[in-house]
Amino acid sequence: MPAWIINQPQLAILALGAIRKVPAVLETEHGDVIAVRQQMVVSHSYDHRVINGAMGGMFLLRLKERIENWDDKQTI
Repeated sequence: MPAWIINQPQLAILALGAIRKVPAVLETEHGDVIAVRQQMVVSHSYDHRVINGAMGGMFLLRLKERIENWDDKQTI
């Protein structure tokens, strides 16, 4: 894995992996099943002098919600 350095005035680095089809366990009303799902690894690093872990976690949660509920007609 490459090492990333956060240079000032940057506050954070966001890394997005490729979207890949992988086997995943899904919980259904009839029990667990293994299905092929699309997954992407997302990671980030940030300057802890400016951003604390709670704020970084909230950012990733919001990003996850936006990606999972993507609407082509939405404005950003």
